[in-house]
Amino acid sequence: MSSTRTTVRTLGVAVRAMLVLSLVLGVGYTLLVTGIGQLALPYQANGSPLPDDRGSALIGQSATDADGEALPQYFQSRPSAAGDGYDGTASSGSNLGPENPDLVAAIEERKAAIADREGVSPAEVPADAVTASGSGLDPHISVAYALLQVPRVAAERGLGEQAVRDLVESRIQGRDLGFLGEVRINVAELNLALDDGEGA
Repeated sequence: MSSTRTTVRTLGVAVRAMLVLSLVLGVGYTLLVTGIGQLALPYQANGSPLPDDRGSALIGQSATDADGEALPQYFQSRPSAAGDGYDGTASSGSNLGPENPDLVAAIEERKAAIADREGVSPAEVPADAVTASGSGLDPHISVAYALLQVPRVAAERGLGEQAVRDLVESRIQGRDLGFLGEVRINVAELNLALDDGEGA
């Protein structure tokens, strides 16, 4: 009898503890963190949307036609290994090591194509132009890769090369916390600025 009473009491305590903790941690904590996010960092908490719902500043975009060819009037992003390219539901890198023959061949092919498109030697093509990021979703490129594309974009849009260069330089983002990562440029934001008439 005593053993049964103890078991029932223990079960009752466990059920009550589970309900209280579910409410506090499952509901209360979630509401608290969501509220803090909405108050302190609403832009980031809501997915860092680009103007007019043209995507997210956190996910890269391909500037290509239906056949996958680069649209010459746009700055090009780095390659993406996420699904069919910048697929937010399939975030991943290629998982190929630096000596993998398939990766080496892909890099050489990309390097030659970019050099031809930009009218430079393959040695001038930056590393981020030919390699995917670890997530496959990185919206940023190096300043060097952006500046390499300035003459082509300016010519295609009928803009002055210096005006486009100034626009690129105005979009440079510094290192996170002043020391993490590299200086970079968000390609989607840069292309949207061009479409909105900046640099004209």
